[in-house]
Amino acid sequence: QVQLVESGGGLVQPGGSLRLSCAASGSIFSLNRMGWYRQAPGKERELVARITSLGTINYADSVKGRFTISRDNDKKTVYLQMNSLKPEDTAVYYCNVEELRDGNFNPKAWGQGTQVTVSS
Repeated sequence: QVQLVESGGGLVQPGGSLRLSCAASGSIFSLNRMGWYRQAPGKERELVARITSLGTINYADSVKGRFTISRDNDKKTVYLQMNSLKPEDTAVYYCNVEELRDGNFNPKAWGQGTQVTVSS
């Protein structure tokens, strides 16, 4: 069974930075995608950024140029460096992992979430 453990959330002032980490344990298919999603109060969960095991990256338009996703395949860990944070980035951030099988990415696991609050 795959488990994801997130860390790095917290309270930061507008314009500040945070770095989230998500470490996976258990067996994950070698072709996979790890990503970060977020959910603000009263809103649906949305994609923030994701990266495949081959290095292909997608970002939401709202975070392009401010957030950077990276991963360490040996450590089965994905990171999200968040710079120039805005109040609208406030949300619970969730990590997930998907496995590529039969040409499709299938969800494998979700983390428990970590709160990011951007406020002065």
